[in-house]
Amino acid sequence: MPGSSENRYIRLKVINGKNLRVPSERIPPGIYVSISVDSRRWKSTISVLSSEESAAWGDIVTLSSHASPALSVEIRASYEADRMLGSGEAIGKLKMSWDELLDHGGEPFDLTFPPVRDVHPSLILKATVVHACDNQNDALSDSFVDCQIARDTDAGHARLAKYVTHETVSHLIHAMQRFQLVLDQCPVSHPDHAAALTNLAWARLKGYIRNDLQDIDTTTSLFRDALALRPQHHPDHPLSLSRKVLLPTSVKPSNSIMSYYPLCPEGTYLRSIMAGENGVDYVIDGCNDLPIDASDEGICLRRVVLELCPLDHQLRHFALHWLAHAIEARFQQCGDIDDIDETIQLRREAVSLCPEGHADRTSHLNNLAVSLKFRFDHQGKPNDLDEAISLHEEVLRLWPVGHESRDCSLGNLGGALIIRFKERGDIDDITRAVSLYREALTLCPPGYPRRDTTLNNLALALETRYDKLDVSEDLNEAIDRYRESLRLKRLDNPERHVTLRNLSSALCSRFTQTQKNEDVEEAITLCQESLAILSSLHPAMCFSYMLLQEAYLSRYRILHDPADLSLAIENFRLASKYPTQGFSERIREAIHWACQAEIYQHESALEAYQMCFELFNSQVMTRSSIISRREAATAFRGAQSLPVDAASYAIRSGDLRQAVELAEQGRGQQWSLASRFRTSVEDIESANPKLARNYLELSKLVSNAAQSSATITDRAVADMAATEYRRLMRQWEASVAEIRDLRAFSRFLLPPLYADLQAAARQGPVIILIASQYSCSAIIVPTSGDPHHVPLPSVCLAELTNLKDRFARAIRDASKMGPKVSRNDPVVLLRTVWDAIMLPIVNVLQHDLKLKFNSRIWLCPTAAFTSIPLHAAHPFKTNADRSKEPCLEDLYICSYTPTLSALVRSRQLMKKRITPSFVTIGQGQPGAGKGKALLAVDSELELVHKLVPATVNCTIISGDAATRAGALEALQQNTWVHLACHGKQDRTQPYNSHFVMRDEHLTLLDIMERDIPRAEFAFLSACHTAVGDEETPDEVIHLAAGLQFSGFKSVVGTLWEVDDSVAKHIVEAFYKNMFKDLEDGGVIDCTKAAWALNRATHSVKTKVSLEQRMVFVHIGV
Repeated sequence: MPGSSENRYIRLKVINGKNLRVPSERIPPGIYVSISVDSRRWKSTISVLSSEESAAWGDIVTLSSHASPALSVEIRASYEADRMLGSGEAIGKLKMSWDELLDHGGEPFDLTFPPVRDVHPSLILKATVVHACDNQNDALSDSFVDCQIARDTDAGHARLAKYVTHETVSHLIHAMQRFQLVLDQCPVSHPDHAAALTNLAWARLKGYIRNDLQDIDTTTSLFRDALALRPQHHPDHPLSLSRKVLLPTSVKPSNSIMSYYPLCPEGTYLRSIMAGENGVDYVIDGCNDLPIDASDEGICLRRVVLELCPLDHQLRHFALHWLAHAIEARFQQCGDIDDIDETIQLRREAVSLCPEGHADRTSHLNNLAVSLKFRFDHQGKPNDLDEAISLHEEVLRLWPVGHESRDCSLGNLGGALIIRFKERGDIDDITRAVSLYREALTLCPPGYPRRDTTLNNLALALETRYDKLDVSEDLNEAIDRYRESLRLKRLDNPERHVTLRNLSSALCSRFTQTQKNEDVEEAITLCQESLAILSSLHPAMCFSYMLLQEAYLSRYRILHDPADLSLAIENFRLASKYPTQGFSERIREAIHWACQAEIYQHESALEAYQMCFELFNSQVMTRSSIISRREAATAFRGAQSLPVDAASYAIRSGDLRQAVELAEQGRGQQWSLASRFRTSVEDIESANPKLARNYLELSKLVSNAAQSSATITDRAVADMAATEYRRLMRQWEASVAEIRDLRAFSRFLLPPLYADLQAAARQGPVIILIASQYSCSAIIVPTSGDPHHVPLPSVCLAELTNLKDRFARAIRDASKMGPKVSRNDPVVLLRTVWDAIMLPIVNVLQHDLKLKFNSRIWLCPTAAFTSIPLHAAHPFKTNADRSKEPCLEDLYICSYTPTLSALVRSRQLMKKRITPSFVTIGQGQPGAGKGKALLAVDSELELVHKLVPATVNCTIISGDAATRAGALEALQQNTWVHLACHGKQDRTQPYNSHFVMRDEHLTLLDIMERDIPRAEFAFLSACHTAVGDEETPDEVIHLAAGLQFSGFKSVVGTLWEVDDSVAKHIVEAFYKNMFKDLEDGGVIDCTKAAWALNRATHSVKTKVSLEQRMVFVHIGV
């Protein structure tokens, strides 16, 4: 009706609205409608938003058309249920003429607004013409407060809505500035202080959620202050509480949810969000929108969210993922192995909840693979790397060509292959990695978000290949790719430090090749920049220190400036000691440090060796099973020689006491660790019974946990067992620390000092034979006084290794000869052992120590010496008077000991002796596939039984009774044991070395798990029972050592294969000498075993061949 409305009154009824979404995504307590005509405004009541995003009013206003040709209609969100601060946030605004308003015949009509978050808000209105303003109460007014506080608040809401819609950080900054201005004008006593706090807090929270703002603590404080001003019955209490529900620093989010729910009116939008599954989903979705927070409180929130998702909840796998993501982030910051173990457990469960065909299975598989790789980097477990590669292969198959994430999958698999190449050296791995990265780069054209990462990864693969194949084109391309990657990375990119280090490494390599000083200068600058980026405890700091030492050392090699060497050593020190990096990287760095310090004769070599031992010990202590401990010990190139190299350095430095301590500390770590849990605490019990009991209980728990974990095959279960083991270990270590606080026990379970180790020589000198790449020599530990050094100038490590190999061949060949055939090769070799090794030692024993004829000596060989029959050293010379030149066993009674500590421990256990009982165990018919029949076994057992004194209880276990269980029981119930059967050395896994029984093998692991402190003597008439594996010779892992560890103080074992048909001659001679002159009522004495074996081998020279005489050795007291 154009022109007809000019002097009329119009009654406008606001009925309801729908699709009422807020641009800033904030949840309002209510919605209202505002009508503006000229400068006058009308505001409806505030209506609560319903669960369908709708609101109802039924409010009426009478408007006069003469004041203006048009009117404005707005829908606005109110963020205060009580007193409003400003006008709230605009949802929609339309300007219309009176004619448009009246063009609906007095019927209700839809008024649709521009879209907000993909929907069109709308109002249902009804307009009719009246002839007078009959209700002045609903007329326009000037009641809106037009002040600076209100204007700043409205401007802040408008800017925040633009930030959420357009994702422009400047809008967020302006919004926070406006809200801060309002807060500054609303002090604590101001009625709008709580509203001002909430508006600023909400803007900051949106910025934090989108990673445009890092500080969450200030936001939390603002929300808490607002909540404090709005107690439980305040109209705005529910809204203040709802903000706190989503805060990652909320201590008990679940309690907040429960207290929040009853405050939401029935049928409201807030109530619908919080009710039932939707409430959980709302909290989960809200938490998922938050950035990953690796703080304890952030992780606590993720745990609560997981608790809200029972096993059958459709979102549980997401909750598992986000919790794992947060814990993994903490692991990357702090390096706690328990965190990465828990991460892997959570990721395994997430995979299990997403079967084949599930949309999210592939992502969970990929995440699990990445976490396994992190753990491999930290601990060096080969199984983790192999499983990670297998999972990455599966993911690549599930993300074929064309998939949006294929470039990520290609990169992840390439990275895992690079790591495996560095570990195992298979050229196919690095070739394939380069190929995968090149394919990934084709999927990341210029402008693609992940191009910088792919360039860095390709460069790393090329640099790694250069290190192996020395192709300069690879290195130059790597440097170019690194530079391009660095140009694409923003200064605030969290991974920028990685590319800085990688480029530094490549430049160092090129400096070594071209000697251009600008390359090494830039390398140092880049490393220093990477250090400046990282927080003080970030694990990656360790890598920056590593590359700095590489750069300084590279420059030192060319320019020979001592300052560069000092800087390199200092960075070696910083990297090796860096607490949040995993043991694997630090051990490699410490080994490299020791090697370089030796090469450049730097005084820090001893410190480097000690750091190696300390790190090895700490790493091994984290491993829950005996087998995994050995895996840890064999995982590092160059680690095998550390004990002897350290001892050699101390010898060359003139500190023989420390040489003895270092040789002991670095050798037999497996036995040393295991024996810690069996250490006697009698003295501690008298000083502090409570501490002693606590230590013993924890020792038993740790030992049991280690034993049980050895049999677990399920990876997930094994991970949980490892976590539980480490929990117990922390308690055990705390118990040990308490004991060390007692003055008398300050060195409890610390590496023994020379004064402690000298107790091993109480009954005769101990001779430690050091076989190092730097020098070969012997140290004699006498009964009292300082150790004696015996140089072996005519021996080097290469010659020892050759001698060891020649012995193996000579013994193997001799075993095929008849008994009457001359053994020329063994004779030649034993003469070499005498001349080059044992004669210089004998000279010191005779002339310096004045050691008497037939005295006892103990040999403690290291490295290559462990595979040489030192006890059988012989000059094979005839003097002018036709007398024979005496051999070592003519002069002294020889025994061996794996370590000095083992001998000391055996002597300590000798204090407790009980009535002896003797058992002979034999298995001559092991069964199909277990070796040939040993026809002489039964007669050997009968022979021993007859020779055992009648006063000693003696039993025989053989045939079908000689089973694994039967043998174990016999070992535990008897103090003396004679065992005749097949013995098998497992060279790849020495803990699987075993005695062949009727049913199952009796393994070294079985024996180690038994604690038999009152056992005394064992004779092992079986093959290969006293020789360790070549990979870890200084760990002395063999069957005889296992029996000694379990409690047997004196053991006779064998160095190689035994011929059972001739062994009985030595056995008979041994026991005749062992029990010779035993008076009636006398007690059999295991300390006579070495002498009895010496007499036996002398007495059977005419019956037994040379190699079969010297096969038997004595170990222990």
